[in-house]
Amino acid sequence: MTDIEVKHGQGTREMSKTSLRALAGHGDPGKFGRMFPDLDPLVVDDGKLLELAKAMKDSNPMGGDGDNDAIPAGFTYLGQFVDHDITLDLTPLSEQSADPLATRNFRTPALDLDNVYGMGPQLAPYQYDRDAKGKQTGKLLIGKTEVSGGPGGNIAAGDHDLPRSRFGRAIIGDERNDENLLVSQTHLAFLKFHNRIVDLLKDDHPDWGAAELYREARRIATWHYQWIVLYDFAERLTEPGLINKIRHDGRKFYRFKTTPYIPVEFGAAAYRLGHSMVREEYNHNAVFSGQPGSFGPGTLPLLFHFTGKSGAILGDRAADADPADFPNGPGVFEGLPSNWVIDWRRFYDFSTSPDEPGFSLNLSRKLDAFVVPALHTLPGENQAANEHVLPFRNLARGVRLELPSGQAVAAEMAKQVQIDQITTDELTSGPDGAALKDVGLQNHTPLWYYILKEAQVKHDGKRLGPVGTMIIAETFLGLVHGDKSSFMWQRTDWKPHLPAAKAGHFTMVDMLNFVGELDPIGEAAAAEQEPAE
Repeated sequence: MTDIEVKHGQGTREMSKTSLRALAGHGDPGKFGRMFPDLDPLVVDDGKLLELAKAMKDSNPMGGDGDNDAIPAGFTYLGQFVDHDITLDLTPLSEQSADPLATRNFRTPALDLDNVYGMGPQLAPYQYDRDAKGKQTGKLLIGKTEVSGGPGGNIAAGDHDLPRSRFGRAIIGDERNDENLLVSQTHLAFLKFHNRIVDLLKDDHPDWGAAELYREARRIATWHYQWIVLYDFAERLTEPGLINKIRHDGRKFYRFKTTPYIPVEFGAAAYRLGHSMVREEYNHNAVFSGQPGSFGPGTLPLLFHFTGKSGAILGDRAADADPADFPNGPGVFEGLPSNWVIDWRRFYDFSTSPDEPGFSLNLSRKLDAFVVPALHTLPGENQAANEHVLPFRNLARGVRLELPSGQAVAAEMAKQVQIDQITTDELTSGPDGAALKDVGLQNHTPLWYYILKEAQVKHDGKRLGPVGTMIIAETFLGLVHGDKSSFMWQRTDWKPHLPAAKAGHFTMVDMLNFVGELDPIGEAAAAEQEPAE
């Protein structure tokens, strides 16, 4: 079997140019396909793409002018979590020739939390909890942190990490969710979301067994998650009310006969918007806030360091490891130190008082053509120098997958809907636009860059422009609508029913409030200060 190396932003067995050509015009293309199969591909050499990519470096990554006050930073990593949910495919590359059209032996792209549930409690029991009698409980396993220091003293261990093997590897449905600490903690929140629903169901149905509790909790969690993706996440990226408008009017560009697929225009262009949202550093919690008295901010290298997949959480191997082999952080660890548990109030807007010492809400960076410097110098051996520059990797991948230009997609969309197309002057504005013009791509622009630039010039980077909006909204809606187990198929009039700030609605803030652990470090410190009764 051929070994597989998964780089940042990639999953196993991604779309290929050959398979996409074979799929053109197919009613149900399989895992991957094209929204616009009749458009000519954009052909550009790597030299021009590299020059454009270099101009996409954010020259002031800590500047407030680049922050997006419409999208808190937690949505950056919810987006990564969602990506891992809809692209999971464990088919080895060596077996692809046996299934060239990718129409079997893969999980249908769907917002179904299979990255959380894996193969389920029967086929993957190691992901699931059991009681003292060895019986399953219907819950997912939760891992523990290790005692660690803080400015005010040691922070106790707690149930605030992914479950891990003795070698530090996350025992979850998709190991990519242990790539960085923020997506890791997002995954943990969904584990606890399921478990909290199980507790609620046990109170209402004391006679139910573990299998019934698991099935119903999974359904409830998945449907509320689908609602979050459509009405909290996707509509922040696009515009409020758009999902229901498309539900009423019908999808015009993302079409399939019976089974959804991942459009190359979505996966290799529009949905790579998350790279422009990444911050260089984060006010992570009270210990790593970057404020006076803290240990410093949560930088990107540190957020990768405190993981089992990309960093220095090594389990039993930590005792024998050489810290010099892990230069991005302070040594090696058996498990996640408790001082790195996330403070969710700093990543989603809970209306926390800004007067709290050391507190600030992390905002995502604007949806624009600039990417923080850390993503221009990605780590990794055995790759060409250009591959360390994430914007180049994205641009080159789009060309190699034969994506059409942004102008071609906009013109094709304009045949069916009225859209405000970006002008050449708008495209060539700023230092990045000057580079675009210098390499002669102002009239035939890579789709990923085009989508970011139209967000920048049409909406000041706070939300997507028309081309990006339609690709994102229609794809997410289609993935849910085409899933026969989703709420849209099962109960077309379904509304969220778990506790929420607004009845019939559900957001990430509502979910985290329901789980009930917003700031574990602060809550533990407050509990220690309470007088004993």
